[in-house]
Amino acid sequence: MRWDLVFTGFQTCTMAVLMRLVSVTILAATLVICAPAQVQQEANPSDAIAFEQQGRWADAVQVWQRVTEKNSRDAAAFASMGIDLARQQKYSEAASAYRQALRLNPKLPGIQMNLGLAEFKVGNFREAISPLRAALATDSTNQQARTLLGLSYYGAREFAKAADHLQIAAKADPDNAELQQMLAQSCLWAKRYSCALDGFRRILQTQPDSAAAHMLLGEALDGMSRTPEAIAEFQTAERVSPREPNVHFGLGYLYWKSRKYDEAKAEFHNELGVDPNHAQAIAYLGDIEMKNKNPDAAITLLKKAVALKNDIRFAYIDLGIVYSEQKRYDDAVAALKRAVELDPSQPDAHYRLGRIFQLVGKKPEADKEFATVVSIHKKADQRADELLAPKMSNAPPALRR
Repeated sequence: MRWDLVFTGFQTCTMAVLMRLVSVTILAATLVICAPAQVQQEANPSDAIAFEQQGRWADAVQVWQRVTEKNSRDAAAFASMGIDLARQQKYSEAASAYRQALRLNPKLPGIQMNLGLAEFKVGNFREAISPLRAALATDSTNQQARTLLGLSYYGAREFAKAADHLQIAAKADPDNAELQQMLAQSCLWAKRYSCALDGFRRILQTQPDSAAAHMLLGEALDGMSRTPEAIAEFQTAERVSPREPNVHFGLGYLYWKSRKYDEAKAEFHNELGVDPNHAQAIAYLGDIEMKNKNPDAAITLLKKAVALKNDIRFAYIDLGIVYSEQKRYDDAVAALKRAVELDPSQPDAHYRLGRIFQLVGKKPEADKEFATVVSIHKKADQRADELLAPKMSNAPPALRR
């Protein structure tokens, strides 16, 4: 199931913020060794070192390029060229130089760390993981490598692994609020709700008026099936910041989940007062109209929702139900097939398709859908559809440059 990606001021984590979480250090060019004697004067490593001492990184890179052209197996020269490229913030080029150095000499000290840092800096989080793991394997006390690895797992959306490393990093730096925030969010999305709960509560101790922190705490409580407490957190967030994006939607959804449809309807309308094109709020209003036996109003709202955002799965399910009740079977089938496309592992759309095929006399198609229901029903995670966190955003805010 996919949902709107919602960024709040509390949640958005830019690369500038992330860089405050780690000491961003490019290992000094102590790796440089003298090139073989046959290297010509214009490709002399000592010239590159002289340029480096003057801060003339671009000139130093040109010399290293000539050195590597003369000796394509000089691993230290590639490593030094990477360092000087990184000093110019040319991280992609630096990463290429580091990789070449490691291909020639995998044991060069410090270059795995530099490579991981360069990939991280350009947002290649998945590519940063392997070298950072190698750096950490070399020195398990390297907190920079540990923190960068946790953040890279977060950026790659491997939240359980992110939480594993960020928990260690946060323990070593308990006063780092930003690191605590990233850990709590990783725990939330790894469904480690107790960890998330502890994290967001710690954040609220220093930021008691943070509406976003109350909302995230509410999401964690909802994940622990403590919906009344989750509602209380969203109510607090609403009082603190009534125009906070998604606060009314989150509260409305929790009311909807508790079958308090009148309260839910009011909150969804409040959300539309903040964002008139909030597709999910519109979709849930359509669902409430369907439940209240107002099919025409439901169709109007549901169609508007999927026109704004065409991957709201439950809206297609609702359209399939309403169209089927109106005997608009072709429309119902089209809507339910779209729901299947969005998540074929859920049995509800398959079952409803089977019922429609049965009604219109398409027995083979009906049998196929019912067989699918039987095969997936035991392993289908019905509760996942009921959690608030996936509806607040498709995923935690991406790590951005």
